[in-house]
Amino acid sequence: MFFSFPLISYSCRIRIMAEALKNVIAQSLECPVCLNTFTDPKILSCSHTYCKTCLDNLLGCHGNDKMLRCPVCRAETQVPNQDVSKLPANLALKSLIEDMKNQFQFCSNCKSEDEPQAVVYCQDCCKFFCSTCHNKHSQWPDFISHEVLVMSEIVSGKVSVRRYRKCRKHPKEDEECFCSDCRRFACFRCVVMEHTKEGHGVIEAAVYESSHMKSIEDLKSKADEKRSCFQKYIDFIDEQKEHVSNVQKQCTDDINKAFEESVRQLTKRKELLIVEVKGKTEGVEKELDEMKKSAQERMTHLTTVADMVTNRTKVPSDMDALAAHDTICQDLQEALKQEDADYKQPRRSSRKGKSVSFNRNVGMNELALGRIVNAVAIKNLALPTKNSMIALVSTPDGRMAVGCWTGGVEIFSANGQLQQTVLKHVKIRGVGFLSDDRYVILDRSNNITLYTLEYTKLNVMFETLSQDEGGFPGLTVDGDDQIYVSYRKPAKIQVFSPAGGKAIREIPCDGFHPNQITSCNDYLVIRSHDAIRLIDKQGVVKYELTELGSFPYAAVSQGNTILIAKLKHDVGLVSIDKYTNELKHIQALVIDYKIEKPEREWHYLQQYRSGEIAFCTADRLYIFHWK
Repeated sequence: MFFSFPLISYSCRIRIMAEALKNVIAQSLECPVCLNTFTDPKILSCSHTYCKTCLDNLLGCHGNDKMLRCPVCRAETQVPNQDVSKLPANLALKSLIEDMKNQFQFCSNCKSEDEPQAVVYCQDCCKFFCSTCHNKHSQWPDFISHEVLVMSEIVSGKVSVRRYRKCRKHPKEDEECFCSDCRRFACFRCVVMEHTKEGHGVIEAAVYESSHMKSIEDLKSKADEKRSCFQKYIDFIDEQKEHVSNVQKQCTDDINKAFEESVRQLTKRKELLIVEVKGKTEGVEKELDEMKKSAQERMTHLTTVADMVTNRTKVPSDMDALAAHDTICQDLQEALKQEDADYKQPRRSSRKGKSVSFNRNVGMNELALGRIVNAVAIKNLALPTKNSMIALVSTPDGRMAVGCWTGGVEIFSANGQLQQTVLKHVKIRGVGFLSDDRYVILDRSNNITLYTLEYTKLNVMFETLSQDEGGFPGLTVDGDDQIYVSYRKPAKIQVFSPAGGKAIREIPCDGFHPNQITSCNDYLVIRSHDAIRLIDKQGVVKYELTELGSFPYAAVSQGNTILIAKLKHDVGLVSIDKYTNELKHIQALVIDYKIEKPEREWHYLQQYRSGEIAFCTADRLYIFHWK
C-alpha cells in the first residue's frame, strides 16, 4: 500500500522549520519569573538567568538579606551591596534578544513563496498575518472577537505574545498535555512514549492551566486580603503615631508655657533674693563706710596739722607767731596721742557681712533657687582630750563621733553637747559604721576591729598592712558595707568585706597619696596635701581640684554634694564651700571664720544629718548652722 503525501516545496519546508525553531527560541527567551521576554538579563551563580527587575523584586522580599535564592534550583547567590545591577549580565542572551527583535516576522497563513512580512499577530489563532490575510481574517464571522496584536507594539515591547508551547523533541507538535508528577508540559507523542508508566498523572494542558490560574487567583485573593489586613494595621499605626505626635505637641506646648511661667517666677524670686542680700549687707557696708570716713577725717586732720608744723621754713620770733606755733604743735601732739586704728571693729562688722550666703537648692526644688542665710558658729567646743582628735564621722543616729588617738570615741549632738565616750581603751586611727550600726574601728596598730552596738568586740580578723608597710592609714565605709583603708606609703587603698580576712581587692592611687578618704556613692573622695580628688572604685581619677592651696578637707553633704574646707593655718581662718559631685563650685558657706590656731595641723570636716556642719581641729569642735 502506498501513501501519498502532498508535495511541499523546499522553500516551504525551510520556512516551516525556521518557524518551529523560532518558536523554540522564543520560549527560551522568556524569564521564568515574569514569563515575558528577558529585560536586562542577569546570571546567578547557579547559571540560571532572570530579568534584573525580577531579581530586584526577589531580593526586596528578603529585606536586608544579601543572599538571593534562585527560584528554580534554590541555590544562593551573594549580591554585592544588595545591588542586583552588579551581577554579571547574560550578554549572549541579550544579544540574541536584540537579534530576534530585529528579525522580520513573516505571514504564517500565506502559501506563496514571496514570504510577505507580517503586520499583526492573532493571539487566538496563534498566527502572524500580512495585511492581505489580516483583512480576510477580520472578515471571518467566527474570528471577529479574536485578540489581534500589532507587530510594532510587539517589537517595541509594549505587548507580549501569548504563545502555545512547542515540544522541543517534536517541534511541530504543541505541548497539549501536562504531567503532574514530572511537573512539565509534553506533546501527545511524548506522553505516549514517556509518561504512560504507573504514577504519571497526565492531564490536558488547558485543564492544568485553568487549575493553575485558579490557584493563582486564589493566592492573589488571599494576598489581597492579607495586604488589606496589613494596610489596616499600617493605618492603625499611623493613627497611633498621630496620637503620639499630638501628645508630643501638647506636652511641648505645656512645657513651653511652664518654662515661661517658671522664668517669670525665677526672675521674680531672683529679684527678691537680690533685694534680701542687699538688705543684709548694706547695713554692714554703711558701718564700714562710717568707720572709713572717721579714719579718713582723722588722717586728714593729722596730715594738715603735721604739715603746718613741719613745713615751716622760719623759726617764729614774735610772741603771736610763737603762740600760734605752740598751739599747732600741741594739736599735733594731741593727734599723735590718739589710739591706733582698731582692726577688731571692722573685722566684726565684715564678719556679719561675710556670714551672709546664698544657700542654693541642689537636688531639691530648683525653681525656688534657694535662700539667703547667715552662717553662725553656734558652738566652739574644747575637746575633752587636748590635741587628740584623729577621726570624725557621722553616726547612724545622726550624731557626730570624734575618734581620739589617745583612746576613745566621743559622741556629740548637733547642738554641741558631749553625750557619751565609748571604747576608751582603744587608741583610734579611724572610725566607721556598717549598715547594721556595728562600729568599724581602725586602731593605732593599723588593725580593723568590729564592735556591736553594746561595744562588744567581735571575733573577726582583717589582714591589713602594718604601720611600717602602709604608714598612716585612713578609713571609710560605703553604702554596700565595704570597708576601705587607705595607706600613704604604698599609695593604695585596700577593700575589705565585713566578713574579714584578706583584702578582696586593691585600688592604686597613681600620682597622689591618700591622706583622708570618704565614700560618696560610686566614688571615693580623696584628700591629699593640696588637692581633693574623686576617684572611681578602680582608682581612675574622675574629677579633681588642685588649686585650693594648702590644707583642704572634704566631706559629703546632704543631697550628695561635696563640702570642702580650706584652712589658712598660719592666721587661723577657715572657709567652707559647697561643690557638685563633679567638683564644680556651687556656693560659699563660710568665709574666713576665725578659729583658734591648733597645735597640730590635722582637721576633719563632716555634716550632721540635720544639716549642721562640724569642723574639728585637734583641740576644738566648731559647729556651724544657718538662719
